[in-house]
Amino acid sequence: MEVNRLQLSDEKSIYLQIEEMIEDQILRGILLEEERVPSTNELSRMYAINPATAAKGLNLLVERGILYKKRGIGMFVSAGAVKQIVAQRKSNFYKQYVVGLAAEANVLNITKDELLKMVSSAMEGKSTL
Repeated sequence: MEVNRLQLSDEKSIYLQIEEMIEDQILRGILLEEERVPSTNELSRMYAINPATAAKGLNLLVERGILYKKRGIGMFVSAGAVKQIVAQRKSNFYKQYVVGLAAEANVLNITKDELLKMVSSAMEGKSTL
């Protein structure tokens, strides 16, 4: 199991960064469904953090059904974890970005077609302005 190093920041709680890192590794195929994830102790040594902090991040994923525990063996990626993470992140993306984008477009009298063209250009790496 290849685990990429996380650069911890002060922008959000460490346990949330651990949760997000594990999710990212699942989405990128670094951690596969039914594969063991790093233990609390491994994460605490890897990032020089308190084991309780690492456990809190992992337990959030267990509560959501992304990970499951095998007694005495460790935590594993659940079947269907990728699909579940993608669905949750799409929902968050819509709420955090799309709703605000549409509201601002309405304020600026940007038509739906103009907005779609702008988004399409941005996704292709082009500038429309």
